[in-house]
Amino acid sequence: MPIRALRMTLHPGQEAEYRRRHDAIWPELVTALREAGIEEYRIFLDPESRHLFAIMTLADDHRVDDLPSLPVMQRWWHAMADIMDTEPDASPQSVALDEVFTLLPEE
Repeated sequence: MPIRALRMTLHPGQEAEYRRRHDAIWPELVTALREAGIEEYRIFLDPESRHLFAIMTLADDHRVDDLPSLPVMQRWWHAMADIMDTEPDASPQSVALDEVFTLLPEE
């Protein structure tokens, strides 16, 4: 089960708005994420740096790399672009994070 992690950055003062928008995440976006093979998706906020740390647990046969081509994903990016650092296509500026430690469950 692959895991991907990345870092994004909110604009100053946008922490509450980011939470509000995710509390109202569009059902069609949730469906697209699940259909792409995202089994679990968590986003953590460091309030001092305004960095968001996203961790996705993926199905072995995931299609996450296809998400940017979906209209619902592009609409979400545009809806979020005013509160976070973005690329010219409105996708979030992100940095892939390297895994440095894993603690596996005991067997």
